[in-house]
Amino acid sequence: MPVISMEELPAVLAGGHTLAGLDLGDKTIGVAVSDKGLSFANPRPVILRRKFTLDAEVLMAQARKDGVAGFVMGLPVNMDGSEGPRAQASRAFVRNMQRVTDLPFVFWDERLSTVAAERVLIEMDVSRRKRSGRIDSAAAAFILQGVLDRLQALGAAAS
Repeated sequence: MPVISMEELPAVLAGGHTLAGLDLGDKTIGVAVSDKGLSFANPRPVILRRKFTLDAEVLMAQARKDGVAGFVMGLPVNMDGSEGPRAQASRAFVRNMQRVTDLPFVFWDERLSTVAAERVLIEMDVSRRKRSGRIDSAAAAFILQGVLDRLQALGAAAS
């Protein structure tokens, strides 16, 4: 399935499936998965990036285990709304994943998600060393929670 819009996502998620959020870094892929009620984003262990085929295998194995019906890819746009090299890398990753899976992808503006995730980890008194290993999954959870909150708003508006 191709990249879809936020408005198309509820139809994909019918039937008690979950949604995964991804934060693509240079060395890791942060992953978070929703609960079946699509209310809460739960961080998962990061995927250490090695080679795309290996990364995709690990990601898809985790997605199958968690009953994922779609992915939300954080899109790191610049503060002025333009897209730089990191956004292009995220779009390229999704294009490559479309060769591996039929599950749909939604892009989500992730401006400041890493900053917000780091603040939360600091407030939780997580040490600097431990934060570095958790930041990408925390950012993925922050991204996914934004989408889950948006889906709730769309559902309330449709009612």
